Amino acid sequence: MARTLHITAPRHRAPSLPRLSALLALHRQRRALSRMDAARLDDLGLSAEEARREPGKPIWDIPAHWRR
Repeated sequence: MARTLHITAPRHRAPSLPRLSALLALHRQRRALSRMDAARLDDLGLSAEEARREPGKPIWDIPAHWRR
């Protein structure tokens, strides 16, 4: 008696429109951080170095609370 093993590849869903919109908004916000002055960054609790690094992050590097 022969047995057949069926292997299916994992399905990768395309991002939904709201998810894509959120990713683009995140990208815009990261770029905006790099243009803020020291007073605004201080209001947000960020250093100039942190704000400088944000735009260099890839778009798929999302905040941890989004992964729930």
